[in-house]
Amino acid sequence: MEVKYDSNPSPKKEPERTKTSSRKKGKASEKRLAYLLVAPSLILILLIAIWPVLQSFYYSLFDLRLNNPTKSEVTLTYHLDLEKYLNSYPFLINVLEDEAGKAKGSSAETLNGLIAELKEVDAGIQEDSAVKKQYQQVDDKLTNMEPVSEEVSSVKVDKSDALKLDKTLHKLTAEVKGLKGLKNEEDALGLSSSLNEAVIQPNFIGLEHYKNNLTDKRMWMAIWNTSAFTIVSVFIELVIGLAIAVLINKAFFGRGLVRATILIPWAIPTAVSAKMWQFLYDGQNGVVAHIFEKIGLVDNATDLLTTNLGAMFSIIFTDVWKTTPYMALLLLAGLQTISASFYEAASIDGASKWKQFTTITLPLLKSSILVALLFRTLDAFRVFDLVFVLTGGGPANSTETISILAYKRMFEQTNFGDGSALSVIVFVCVAVISMIFIKFLGRDLLTDR
Repeated sequence: MEVKYDSNPSPKKEPERTKTSSRKKGKASEKRLAYLLVAPSLILILLIAIWPVLQSFYYSLFDLRLNNPTKSEVTLTYHLDLEKYLNSYPFLINVLEDEAGKAKGSSAETLNGLIAELKEVDAGIQEDSAVKKQYQQVDDKLTNMEPVSEEVSSVKVDKSDALKLDKTLHKLTAEVKGLKGLKNEEDALGLSSSLNEAVIQPNFIGLEHYKNNLTDKRMWMAIWNTSAFTIVSVFIELVIGLAIAVLINKAFFGRGLVRATILIPWAIPTAVSAKMWQFLYDGQNGVVAHIFEKIGLVDNATDLLTTNLGAMFSIIFTDVWKTTPYMALLLLAGLQTISASFYEAASIDGASKWKQFTTITLPLLKSSILVALLFRTLDAFRVFDLVFVLTGGGPANSTETISILAYKRMFEQTNFGDGSALSVIVFVCVAVISMIFIKFLGRDLLTDR
């Protein structure tokens, strides 16, 4: 029997499990490649956006005040300013010994007891060999009238010694005030106060700034002012900006010149436009103020910058004048991506202009509206220069935004800890606003097409 062999045998089919495994490996490698491509952008975002916020959060955990020498730096341990200490301690001992030598009875015993306690605290501070070495070094420099550097002057001490010194000085102040007939009482109290300032306590306070701010009526009023300004101004800018974008999207003679002219308010720096409108709103010489008074928009020309409602209206009006062109520009870019064939087909079907606008323009413009609203809302919520120049947050804090409040706390009051906490609160608010926009208006941007 003859057996025939097939010279071209058909290849075996690859098992389905092997195909699935290879597809999974391919997807995994694609994901890794995608992460590698995105990594530089993520690192850049981390350095530019996230790192300053983390620094602000770190500083907000401390009672950091530049107008207070003992709280001008971040400290987690107890320190002693040896220059201040040695400029006060020996003289305080001399004053107390002089008074003890003149006093009699219980007064002498009280003063001698205070002297013994101070010397005991001083001995405790010098028990550490490293502290004693620095102590002697600073003492020698002061004796020789030499300058003492900050690095040499500041020394870390035990918490128990620092608290004991503080307790002893408070006791000294109370008992010296209770003694009668002391000739150098003012000198003793002054030296005691100076000696107390030599102790630098840790200024870590945790979330205390956030607790105080969340219960502060002024901060909530600032957030209310910011929210009201943002909602009203952005809504008006969206309506007017969309109308302008629809008009300048049509072909007409001189369209390029009109587009360029509309952008002039947006091109002017915010501080300059705010100062310009401040003159226009002036109750005595302001042209706009007198026009508003004549048409009945305000009762008196001086109301625009001197009343709560007038000042808020002035800020919103100025912001709408300046930023509406920016909104129109963003929406115009979206309108130009819509094909004219959609409108031609709708016209053939008999749809009116309003019907075309609601069924074609708005749905296809949703992505552009999202971008415009997101940019403008975040920018309006962080408003600073416009309010700072135009009203400074007044009158009576009626136009004070959260950014203005943070500026005042940080730079005018030099309270960097509290100002940093307010900055973090602004960041949280901006992040929440961004997530809300993306969740409710941008779902179609995140889905696979």
